[in-house]
Amino acid sequence: MITAALVFGPSKVTITSKLGADFGFDLLWIIVVAIFFMVIFTAMAARIGMASDISFLTLIRAKWGRPAAVATGIGVFLVCASFQAGNSIGIGISIAELFKSSPTPWIIAFNLFGISLLFFRSFYKVLEKIMIALIIIMLVAFLVTLFLSQPPIGAIAGGLVPTVPTGSVGLIIAFMASCFSVVGACYQSYLIQERRKIVPDRKQSGRDSFPGILILGVMSAIVLICAAAVLHPQNLKVNSGSDMARVLEPLFGNYASAFFLIGLFGAAFSSLIGNASLGGTLMGDAIGFGSSFNSKGVRALIALVMVIGAIIAIMFGNLPIQLMIFAQSITILIVPFIGIALYLIANDERIMGKLKNSTFAKVFGALGLIILVGMAIRNVQTLFF
Repeated sequence: MITAALVFGPSKVTITSKLGADFGFDLLWIIVVAIFFMVIFTAMAARIGMASDISFLTLIRAKWGRPAAVATGIGVFLVCASFQAGNSIGIGISIAELFKSSPTPWIIAFNLFGISLLFFRSFYKVLEKIMIALIIIMLVAFLVTLFLSQPPIGAIAGGLVPTVPTGSVGLIIAFMASCFSVVGACYQSYLIQERRKIVPDRKQSGRDSFPGILILGVMSAIVLICAAAVLHPQNLKVNSGSDMARVLEPLFGNYASAFFLIGLFGAAFSSLIGNASLGGTLMGDAIGFGSSFNSKGVRALIALVMVIGAIIAIMFGNLPIQLMIFAQSITILIVPFIGIALYLIANDERIMGKLKNSTFAKVFGALGLIILVGMAIRNVQTLFF
């Protein structure tokens, strides 16, 4: 659930809204593909967390040396800090739209609330409960929006047949990159190990992550379907999740807009906490603070990610293009390496024992890596050529 809530942020709401608004139901199939590969790699990471008491970055250090581990940790931290601004802006906009106020006070208030959670004795338990609550809020909010939009069942079924409409490649890559999140998947190994410390008697399997990732797919599909049913027939365009909420208001009244904004808030706040936890944990592990949520150093780094994101959000009001390019350029270098490292470690029988990758996981994991490398090459071409 934590991994799903981390991945489903305001950028995901925006991208899936645009998929539906621009291309109707035609690209519904891409959600199935992205979720399939996310399940494969999240399950790999979960099994790594179960097979070893050693953290993922420590395993990288053992196999490829300290520089590789430190570079990975710093890269993930910078990516998380950069995109944290988008999460803060999503919180500010969603609440400001609901109450017709300035977003700045809400950005400050909810970042302070997020930082205050770090002072609880067991941050993991608090994180787990909040994420599950926010997932439920998002599901209810988007399901109500879906009910009000009344989409045609036949068109939904037709959208599951793969097609690539003209001009859709960029959005397809953007969605795959955001939904098939290898960085989010690798974090599952840390969450599994953290949970084992707190609930040592609880039996776990690599399949524990499936419900959360499937819910991620369901929420993505609901947002796309709503946009396809409401916006596409009228040729209405959106550039943010809050734009979609504004469009819903004259069509279905204040209730639809309010429910969608509540869902957007849930997406933004869950990603704000989860993204900061991911960046702080991996950075702490890379520089020697360890990976436990109980480490003061790790908690300080989690707070630092939130502070950086809030400052950028308040200063710029929008996520600057230069910042997104910077974050993407780091992701180009980091994500394929993390994916390959995850795959190779999960194939290593000395580390994994009976939990090593099955033939199915090896074949489709390799296919997933090809997709990751292909997206990285495409991003290099876009950024530099």
